[in-house]
Amino acid sequence: CWVAQAVAADIDAGQAKAMSCAMCHGANGISQMPGAPNLAGQQALYVELQLKNYRSGKRNNEIMNVIAKPLTDTEISNLAAWFESIKIDGTTAR
Repeated sequence: CWVAQAVAADIDAGQAKAMSCAMCHGANGISQMPGAPNLAGQQALYVELQLKNYRSGKRNNEIMNVIAKPLTDTEISNLAAWFESIKIDGTTAR
């Protein structure tokens, strides 16, 4: 069950693992690189599904396929939990 996995995910382990994501997706999940999506605040279910799709090759991106390939299900759950846990504040500048 996905809900049980999300509860069991280790946010601290996900944060540590996310250090390797920072170059493209930003240190706190806010991308500074064109074409790389923001991951902060993204639903864990979505992040988990996309990482598994990259890992299996179902979703194709030259960089992400290589990065996701060695990730375990636990590492993916932890990463997803970390990115979901980041609180974002959406404001507009005028």
